[in-house]
Amino acid sequence: MTAFSLEPAQLAWCAELRALADERLRPLAEKGAPGRVNRALLVELGALGLLPRLFTSGALDLCLMRESLAHACTEAETALALQGLGAHPVHAHGTETQRARWLPRVGDGSAVAAFALSEPDAGSDAAALSLGAEPDAGPADADAAGTGGADAGRRGEPGTTRPVTPERPGTGTARPGAGRGAEASRPPGPATPDTGRPGPEASRPAPDAHGPGARQAPAPASLAADRDGPSAWRLTGEKCWISNAPEADFYTVFARTTPGAGARGVTAFLVPADRPGLTGTPLDMLSPHPIGALAFDAVPVTTDDVLGEVDRGFRVAMDTLNLFRPSVGAFAVGMAQAALDATLAHTTARTAFGGRLRDLQTVAHQTAEMALRTEAARLMVYAAATAYDEGAPDVPRRSAMAKLLATETAQYVVDRAVQLHGARALRRGHLLEHLYREVRAPRVYEGASEVQRGIIAKELYRTLDATTEEAGP
Repeated sequence: MTAFSLEPAQLAWCAELRALADERLRPLAEKGAPGRVNRALLVELGALGLLPRLFTSGALDLCLMRESLAHACTEAETALALQGLGAHPVHAHGTETQRARWLPRVGDGSAVAAFALSEPDAGSDAAALSLGAEPDAGPADADAAGTGGADAGRRGEPGTTRPVTPERPGTGTARPGAGRGAEASRPPGPATPDTGRPGPEASRPAPDAHGPGARQAPAPASLAADRDGPSAWRLTGEKCWISNAPEADFYTVFARTTPGAGARGVTAFLVPADRPGLTGTPLDMLSPHPIGALAFDAVPVTTDDVLGEVDRGFRVAMDTLNLFRPSVGAFAVGMAQAALDATLAHTTARTAFGGRLRDLQTVAHQTAEMALRTEAARLMVYAAATAYDEGAPDVPRRSAMAKLLATETAQYVVDRAVQLHGARALRRGHLLEHLYREVRAPRVYEGASEVQRGIIAKELYRTLDATTEEAGP
């Protein structure tokens, strides 16, 4: 369906992506192990030129990719999106050394990226992060941390905590409680809806959970450089609901470097997965995805691992989430369209009460409502993405609106589709059974629906206050 003001070339590209997802990506997705990173799928996404495009496309192109892939293969869409989410901070805020080391490998699918923001007690409230960055400026520690360049991926010396080893399929975790005691291997408790501060949320995180509390270590009031070596920290604490963990090759990690400073005291670090003291545990979710918890036991990092500026990591998170939130909506629109298409075909072929289902007014009105909401969500997603590409001042509000409307719409459309299909849609392996499980998470990760409403209200009142102040008494 022609929507927004897409050019013919864009529409043709979307059709091509849907065909590629159906013919080349879905077979690889079906061969993957549920809940594990599908590296063969990533390599194919790289070979098709889609992963490199993450770093050359704008927000609208990203939305078109995610919507088109989701229509035919949600696994391929998710694999692409997670690579972008984890690597965008490196692309946008990394040093030349960091970009040269990791981005080519992300682009060809040989390195798996992850975005590590969410914590057991800080999901949507990213300003409440407690993963501590303890100062450690000795030269020995700087050597252990590496430089983020040639030495960044070096393994720890014998006797250190065994790191996560993503290159060994089947080992996903490396002694998840080593160096931390039994509690480190215990997955976070059940998630509860997060209606906290209207701020960003981590890569595919669930809302705040009640599980093992993150241990906050003393953090420096300011960055200090010891004359015996480069400035360094030790990361101590926990992360949870991290997509691609514990199998990722590197993580964009947000840690508190200045206590009591809220959003202003968080720093983003690029942490290779084999740093000593970094361990992980996979989590079993409703819809199997590669997702897990991470434990940091004095993991060494240096200034060469910083993404952006020290104590300015919140900006890195916001920049990333403002780009990806509309595209989460595009993912949802793709699923909604797939459910709508399946419903149109089913209600045309299925006979009941002496005729086709589509001829029943109650059915026809439901399909009309499904189409109406899907198209409205699509238009809002495209508008938000275009606003981002044009540098509009209202991107946070538009991004929040797009994600909120699209994810809530997809939930409605998929649910209606299941109802119109009947029991067959609940059978394991049916497209709608798959979509019914897939569609639930986007309303939670990268900012729950309640958080998006908070952002929207905050932006509306901020605009009102600014307008009132300009008008004067």
